[in-house]
Amino acid sequence: MVARQHRAKTGNVRQNGDLPPLKSPILYVKIPKCTCWEVVFFYYDQSYRKRYHTSGASYLGGIVLEKEIVLNNKTLNKKGKRSLADEAVISFKKHWQLYLIVIPPVLFFLIFKYYPMLNAVLAFKDYNVIKGIWGSPWVGFKNFQLFFDNPMFWTLAKNTILVSGYLLLAGFPIPILLALMLNEIRNGRFKRLVQLVTFAPYFISTVVMVSIIMLFLAPRLGFANVALNYFGFDSVNFLGEASMFRSIYVWSDIWQTAGYSAVIYLAALSGIDPTLYEAAKVDGASRFQKIVHVDLPGILPTITIILILNVGSVMAIGFEKIYLLQNQLNIVNSEIIATYVYKIGLLNANYSFATAVGLFNSLINLVLLFTVNGLAKRFTKSSIW
Repeated sequence: MVARQHRAKTGNVRQNGDLPPLKSPILYVKIPKCTCWEVVFFYYDQSYRKRYHTSGASYLGGIVLEKEIVLNNKTLNKKGKRSLADEAVISFKKHWQLYLIVIPPVLFFLIFKYYPMLNAVLAFKDYNVIKGIWGSPWVGFKNFQLFFDNPMFWTLAKNTILVSGYLLLAGFPIPILLALMLNEIRNGRFKRLVQLVTFAPYFISTVVMVSIIMLFLAPRLGFANVALNYFGFDSVNFLGEASMFRSIYVWSDIWQTAGYSAVIYLAALSGIDPTLYEAAKVDGASRFQKIVHVDLPGILPTITIILILNVGSVMAIGFEKIYLLQNQLNIVNSEIIATYVYKIGLLNANYSFATAVGLFNSLINLVLLFTVNGLAKRFTKSSIW
């Protein structure tokens, strides 16, 4: 890349390390997201006012493009760089189509995600329907104290952590293993059939899925008990056994979502450089060795990001499925924070207390997200930010 050299009548020398040193007093400025670099110099006019001038050149398809831009004093700051406002205007003019595409999702998150967060102040108030959220009296941390002093607090926390931890430990590795196995299948028809069979359950709604589970595990006519009776065993009321609730929830969820989750890892596997497989083959690596030394390192960043997101939502386990599977016989192990908030907040109309419990739940998720992200960034060099 070449450019013309300009000499200034006066000024300080500021050079970029990427450019060769020049004896003339020249001010170099890198233009973000631009294919060219600019040489900025200044001089004094007849009125002894400092003026700026830039000239840049870059290659585009073998053709040298040159441009001359005259800038006033407001365009560059004291360090010789454009201000953030000017950069924003230039970027918008250059990429206005992309900004138009981004505007709808940004508005969606602002209106439906961030704006409702303002109502979290309800957790610190004694809500009165007539006075409204902002007119209700402040009570400080009273609602939080009531939750911590509640005899149900430790039971709710224990059940939530156990169900979420069970789901994370059992459900996180299975999509990875499924993706690795699908990646090794060479028969195209069989591979598509397996993907269809494992991916289809994801589109079953929660209500239908719970109905299937109830019919499958029914005490008298359920397929599971019919099979047990056939082999001489007694019928079991699976949903009435509190000790079986977590396993029923976790493994049914794995069956429903494993195929969908594996798609992300299949996409990551498709991005691995084919030459790595060729090199492993030349070295005499077996299929298992290719998986260990090529596939797993190739998808490790994806695995790390998904793990961070999953750990960050440990306390936000799905409410609908647990609530629908819940009954008086298994409520000892099935009552979690999400179902408790629903019963207290909506059924009993205690909105302030329910908001405080939900806010506490969200703060725990936030702390876990930052913690796991920091650990992942330190040990694997992969993180969300």
